[in-house]
Parts: sequence; C-alpha cells; structure tokens
Amino acid sequence: MKNVKKAIIPAAGLGTRFLPATKAMPKEMLPIVDKPTIQYIVEEAIESGIEDIIIVTGKGKRAIEDHFDKNFELEDNLIHKEKYDLLEKVNATSNVEIHFIRQKEPKGLGHAVWCARKFIGDEPFAVLLGDDIVRADKPCLRQLMDQYEETLSSVIGVQKVKDEETHRYGIIDPLQQNGRRYQVNTFVEKPERGSAPSNLAIMGRYVLNPEIFLFLDKQEKGAGGEVQLTDAIQKLNEIQRVFAFDFEGKRYDVGEKLGFVMTTLELALERENLRDNILGYMRELVGDSMVKS
Repeated sequence: MKNVKKAIIPAAGLGTRFLPATKAMPKEMLPIVDKPTIQYIVEEAIESGIEDIIIVTGKGKRAIEDHFDKNFELEDNLIHKEKYDLLEKVNATSNVEIHFIRQKEPKGLGHAVWCARKFIGDEPFAVLLGDDIVRADKPCLRQLMDQYEETLSSVIGVQKVKDEETHRYGIIDPLQQNGRRYQVNTFVEKPERGSAPSNLAIMGRYVLNPEIFLFLDKQEKGAGGEVQLTDAIQKLNEIQRVFAFDFEGKRYDVGEKLGFVMTTLELALERENLRDNILGYMRELVGDSMVKS
C-alpha cells in the first residue's frame, strides 16, 4: 500500500468576492489576524503527515510563492534581535517541500487538480481547498487519511449544512453508513434548490486515488461551464468505491466576506493580548448602535 504523502492546494481563483482587495493581492494571502489563510491549510497538511505540497497558482499569485520562500535577511534580523518567537512563526512551514505550478486558464477546480498530475504520478494524494479552515483535535485531513488506510479507497470530507444551503455545494447521495463513514451512491455538484439528495456537503478535503486522472484527462465541462472535480469523483465512483467521511471539527468558511470577518473575530478573541480590548470595543459598538436605533 502506498501512503498519502503528497497534497495539492488549488490557489488559482480570481477572488472576485473580495474585490477590490484582491485586485493585486491573492485572496489566499488575506490574513486571519496575522496569518494568511493559505498558511492554515499548509499547516493542516503538515500536521497530517504530508511531505510534499504542490500549490496550483495563476496570474498575479507570486506573493504566495514569496511567502513560502526563505527570507534570509528577515530571519537574520529576527535572530539578531532575539525575536525567536517570531522566527518560529516565520519558519512554521519550513519542514515540508512546497512546489508551484501555474494554471494558465481558469477552467475550474477539476482542471486545477489535473494541472498537478505529473507531480502526483501513480500515488494516492490529498486535495485541500483554501476556502475552508478546519480546526479539530485531529487534523481534518489526517482523519480522511486514516479512513483511506483502512479502506484503500478515495475518501471525501463532508459535513451537514442547512437544507437551504445545499445548492451552494457538492452534495452526496449516501448509500450505506458505518459510523461517520458513508458509502456513496452519487456525488452531485451544486444541485438545484430543493433537489439535493441529502444535506451532507463536500467541504474541501479529499484523499483520492490516482485513477481520478482517467476522468480529469477528458476535460469534460460541468456546472458553470468548468471542469468540475465532483463530476470526476462521481465517474471514479462508478469503477471503484469512493467513500464520504463526516469529519470531526469546526469548519470556518473564509471564502465569503461574512465568514471571513466572523472567523477573524473568533480567532482574534482567542488571543490573550487582544481579547479584552476587542470585547471592550464591541461593547462600545453595540451600545452606540442601540442609541442610534
């Protein structure tokens, strides 16, 4: 059995939901307090045991490469000033090999994964999307990797969403349930409102067998006129079992503005040096809003 040691992080999207901030800055570099969103994803991969990561970027994403590159001048300055706590944060991702490839055209998530096919070869691999940050006692990806090692089958991370939100996600039609693991009948990408087969939504974490490239190679367009990863997973499911796993942990949606602000606020409140001041300021804001209303 080949262990999962490689991961793909697609980061080629235009980030239009965060314009104008993302006109010149990749949305993956927008910070949650003081850490870029993509670093949360990379750290989850590292904590799960991933050894090689390939980040699929696009035009205007050079800042991502610079962020994960060595900065000897900065590190030397921190050492000279004995700021070892900051040095540790700067080097938090230094124990993994990070590679980059460019998606030359925005053809969808399935195409972005396909761009990394030569890096993956014939090995099982992980995919982590940057719009979802998951905090859990055991990293979300590690939970899926454990399921892969038990089943030797592709495993898709899912969680329940509200029925009125199912049209925003890939949704599974479960066949059988074994604890938190589901055997899947079909995978449906963004079903029409009211037509979803369940409320179990695909949440941006995948462990896939390399046979998925048999279908991604065909570059067939799906929802939105793009090459959809969910469509390829459904076709893979027709020739070999693909499971879904309802992972444990809290998921934060940082791919849209409200979720991004709420995530930033919650994680900032966990900082002892910020908490009291933030709470005090929030009380002032609430008091002012009540007076004005």
